[in-house]
Formats: sequence, C-alpha cells, structure tokens
Amino acid sequence: MAHLRSRRRLALAVPLVLSLTASLGFLPTAASAAPPTESVAQSADGPALAYVVNTKPDRRTVDSVRKAIKAAGGTVVIAYDRIGVIVVHSAQAGFAETMRKVRGVQSAGVTRTTPLTAAGTTDEGPVQVLTEQQAARTTRASDATGESEPLEADQWNLRAIGADKAAEINPGSPKVTVAVIDNGVDDTHPDLAPNFSAAQSANCVGGKADTGAGAWRPYTTADSHGTHVAGEIAAPRNGIGIAGVAPGVKVSGIKVSDPVNGLYYPESVVCAFVFAADHGVEITNNSYYVDPWLYNCVDDPDQRAIVDAVNRAQLYAQRKGTLNLASAGNSNHDLDSDALVDDSSPDDSTPVERTIDPHKCFDVPTQLPGIVTVSATGVKNLKSYYSSYGYGVVDIAAPGGDRLYQIPDTPSKNGRILATLPNNQYGYLQGTSMASPHAAGVAALLKSRYPKATPDQLQALLKAQADNPGCPESYDQNGDGTPDAVCVGGKRVNGFYGFGIVNALDAVD
Repeated sequence: MAHLRSRRRLALAVPLVLSLTASLGFLPTAASAAPPTESVAQSADGPALAYVVNTKPDRRTVDSVRKAIKAAGGTVVIAYDRIGVIVVHSAQAGFAETMRKVRGVQSAGVTRTTPLTAAGTTDEGPVQVLTEQQAARTTRASDATGESEPLEADQWNLRAIGADKAAEINPGSPKVTVAVIDNGVDDTHPDLAPNFSAAQSANCVGGKADTGAGAWRPYTTADSHGTHVAGEIAAPRNGIGIAGVAPGVKVSGIKVSDPVNGLYYPESVVCAFVFAADHGVEITNNSYYVDPWLYNCVDDPDQRAIVDAVNRAQLYAQRKGTLNLASAGNSNHDLDSDALVDDSSPDDSTPVERTIDPHKCFDVPTQLPGIVTVSATGVKNLKSYYSSYGYGVVDIAAPGGDRLYQIPDTPSKNGRILATLPNNQYGYLQGTSMASPHAAGVAALLKSRYPKATPDQLQALLKAQADNPGCPESYDQNGDGTPDAVCVGGKRVNGFYGFGIVNALDAVD
C-alpha cells in the first residue's frame, strides 16, 4: 500500500508548533473531493464504529464531555486527558455530528468507514526470505572479508552510510530506545532479543495500551514488517545474522495494526505516541500512514478530527522529549505539486477517486509539524525509483533499497535491504519503510552522543551530518528519454534528499 507524504510541511503554512489545545481552525480550507465520512455513520442502522472526540485538555471539560458521550449513546474506550483526546465506540447514527455540538468539543469524527470487527505500511513489494543456501554463501563472503556478522556482506546499506565503521567508535547507548510503531516486533528473534526493551513495548490496537507479556508481537509470521524495521535499527553485533545501524541501543515494539485487515487506525496511533512518550522512549519510527485516508482533508469533519487527534498525540511526545521519524511514501510523487490523485481512500471500504491539493490535505503522521520525513536511496546514492519526494517536504534521505536500477556488488546482488523476520528468519524488503529506520538508527547514535539534545536539536543534528549529493543532472532511470522525476533545489537542500543522506560515521565521529 502506497504511503504518500503531503505538501511542503504543515508547519510552513501555519505556526511552527500547533497547540495541543488547537481545534485546527487556523488550517486552510481544503478543496477536497472526498466524500464525507459522516454520511457513513448517519446512514448506518446500528453498526459499531470508532470515533475520536477532541476537547480542551482539562479535567473538568473532559469529564463533562464523557457524560455527553454516554448520553449520546457512546462508550469511552479511553480518555487521554492530558491531550484532550477521547476514543469512543458508538452504534448511534450521527454520533460525531451530535458530539460536535457539545460544549468543550473542538473536533470529533469517525476513524473508519466500516463497522468494528471482532494497515498501510511503506514497504515496496513482498518480502523475499533468505534461503539457507543464500545465507551460507553470504556467510562465506563475510568470513572472507572479515565482517563481524555472518550476513553482513549483503548489507551494502550499512557501508553506504558508514554504519559499519561507526559501530567501532560508538555503537550507541543502551540508555537510548527507538520504538517501532508498526505491526509488531518478534522480540524472540536471537538478533533482536539482546537489545529489546519489553518495558517500553505494548499493543495499542483499539486505542488502549496492553502491556501483557508478548502483546507487542506480530499476529502471524507473515506480519514481518515491524520485525524487519527493528533489525535495521538495532540488531546487535553478536556474531548472529546481521547488524543494525545502531547495534548498541535498545528497540521496542508498539503494535498498532488491526488484527483483521492490518490497517493502522488513528486511535491506535494516538495510543502509541502517548505510550512512547510516557515510557521514556527517545525516538519513534513510523513506517506507515494512518488509515483509512491516504490524505486527510480538513474540510471534511471526520478527517479533520483525525488530523487533530494524532497531532495532539505526537506533539505531546515531542514535548516529553521524543523525536519522531516517518517514511515519505513509495509512489514516486512530487509532493510539492499542485494536485495529486488519490484513488485508494478510504482503504477499509470502497475507495473513491479524488483529486487533492497536497498543500491542503495532510498525510498523517508524516506531514505533522516536527516529524522528520525520510526519502529512500539505493547503493548509488540516487533516489530510489519508487520514493516520493518534494522540495520542502523531505527532510533527509537514507538507504531504502532499489532492486531495479541500483544493484550492489554483494554476494546476493540484491538491491533491497536485508534484515530480521519473525520465526528466526532473515529477508529482503525495500521501500521508504526501510529508509526511515536507517535514519532513526542514526538519530539514536546522535542521541547517544548528545544525551541532553532535545527533539528539535536532534533534528538539526541529523540535517547537519547528512551528505547531500545534490540534484542529479538527469533522472531517467528506465532510459526512455523522459525524466522519471524532477529534482528541485540545490546542493544544500533539495526535493530528492532534503538536507542529504544520513551518515552514521559523521554522527559518532
């Protein structure tokens, strides 16, 4: 499922930091062709739907609104009083519209377009599992070159950003944790277990954190995305399998994917940001977009409430000291363009094609203020063919893989990223989903070096250490004579790489 990054950045059109109590009334009116989701709730004759109700973040207001929710036929799942976000279930038609009229409610909306039952990630293509024969060949090559990990010879991505050399200087501090907000992390994997923090892990599906033993693990071995991401960040140098970018830091898992359809609903993501912040997580990685809308247009009251709720949660995390990173998307779209076609929303029911202005309809969470947006590169340090881009949108770039046009000279000749999979396996994936954890790993190295750095300072350090190749003279990957994308900007900052490709060695040296 493609994950598109919207507009330059929300903070360029509005104040740099959005107030936790803001009702988003200052946001520009969006000329969206989106069908109002409210009609779904109003026409339904009794199906249970999930909602977010956003209020002033004070106890008296929240308590008053909770009573109004009950009177309107809703059930409170959880109330995050400190940010004024209440997660609700209701089978009442017109519930959101009713709540918008309640004193103290600043926005309210349905978070899905289909009834509750008993995710969109940013990997490009299916996982390619490493076979025993391939692993043996790579292990022999690693031994011959003196690599510390058996499969490291196939990790071109580490060498591309100097992570192999950085580990010799500073592998990262175990006092730093990167939370993988995703579809679960298999902490029993021998290449993850030594660095896994169970105390900072949870299952946030539905909006309320479950910290029971193993609650953060994937539902099935096919749910491999989060485990792959975790290995890219922090697989230790322990003589087993692969190494992560920051092999000395901790990694945790916060599961947010629906068990039935795999989607990442807003209430789950709100829970994840709040949980991470309250449990001392320094960095989060977000390789997804919030379902069911690829873009959330604020002229639609339901989508407006989604933007409001998730933004409150991620800003809360920032204020508690957490830096959030997110992937840019895999549609090779210029996200600074005048218009984009969204034909995938809502992705939990029947999509309706609409044309949106990416400067007015927001990709959540990647476009929210203060979140670091990451595009993907291949072994040649060129933008990956699938990676979305945009001047003023992308902050930094990192290896995400390119199986078509950037083939490494490794034993496998595989341009994707090799990392951990559930059930003690390894495999290849590519996508901006893989780029973001590389950047998160470098951010963890910087946090290890500068433990008192704030999220804003960490973001500045990330941009300062990055190496910018500048815009290529031509970007015609398939050689048909027509540019596949147009890079805008200069050597300091541009639409393909933002401030540049992360450099782990510069981060520690």
